[in-house]
Amino acid sequence: MKTATAIHETAQIHPSVVIEEGVKIGANVKIGPFTYIGADVEIGEGTEIYSHVVIKGPTTIGKENKIFQFSSIGEACQDLKYKGEPTRLEIGDRNVIRESVTMHRGTTQDKHITKVGSDNLFMVNVHVAHDCVIGNRCILANNVTLAGHVTVEDFAIIGGISAVHQFCHIGQHCMVGGASGVAQDVPPFVIAQGNHATPFGVNYEGLKRRGFEKAEIHAIRRAYKSLYRNKNTLEEAKAEMAQDAKEYASVQVLIDFINNSSRGIIR
Repeated sequence: MKTATAIHETAQIHPSVVIEEGVKIGANVKIGPFTYIGADVEIGEGTEIYSHVVIKGPTTIGKENKIFQFSSIGEACQDLKYKGEPTRLEIGDRNVIRESVTMHRGTTQDKHITKVGSDNLFMVNVHVAHDCVIGNRCILANNVTLAGHVTVEDFAIIGGISAVHQFCHIGQHCMVGGASGVAQDVPPFVIAQGNHATPFGVNYEGLKRRGFEKAEIHAIRRAYKSLYRNKNTLEEAKAEMAQDAKEYASVQVLIDFINNSSRGIIR
C-alpha cells in the first residue's frame, strides 16, 4: 500500500515541479522550477530546494536545508552488488548542499542507510557515496569524493579535490588539506595532507575557534607527539597517552579512535 501524498498548504512549489505519489512536504518548503521529487521522499519544514534538483526515495530531509541546482539526492548507489533492495538516505537539519552534489542511498551489505547530520556545508560537486555517515558541522569543499562506507565525524573539514577510500574514518575536529588522497583513518584533531595523506600536526586554530581550553589543546599536542614524533609503536604511544586520558576526555577520544580503527591510522 502506497503512502498518501501530503503537501502542507504553506509550501511554495513551482508549477513545473514533478511530484510522485507518497511524498510528504512540510510547512514553508520552497521548491524551484523543473525539480523532480520521487516517491517516498519526506521534506522537512523550511527547506528550500532550487531549480533542476532530483530527489529520489526512500529519502528523509530535515528542516531548513538548502539544496542548490543540479544536485542529485537519494539516487541508487553505484555499487555493482546493489540489486534494487530498499535502502535509505537520511539528511538532518540546516545543511547547505551546493550545486551538483550527489548523495546516494545505502546498501544491504552495510546498514541499509546513508546518513547525514546537521549544519554541514557540502560545496560544489561533492559526492557522498552509499553507506557513508556524516556528523554535524562538517565542511566538504569543492569536488570532495567519499567512497562507500566512509565515516566523517563532527567538525571535520575536507579540502577540495580530495578523495577518501572506502571504509575510512575521518575523526572529529580534523582537517584534511586539499588534493589529498586518504587511504587510512585520520585521527581526531589531526591535520592531514597529501597523496597518500600523512599527518602534519594538530588542528590548533580549529580547536581554539571551537572553544577548547588551552590545557586540553596542550594535552592533545602531547598525544600527537607520542603518536607521531617520538618514534613509538602504537602500543607505546597509547601507553604514554594514558595518563593524560584520565584528565582530558579528548585524549581518551583519540585512544578509542585508534583502538576502533579497521583500516589503521595514517602514519
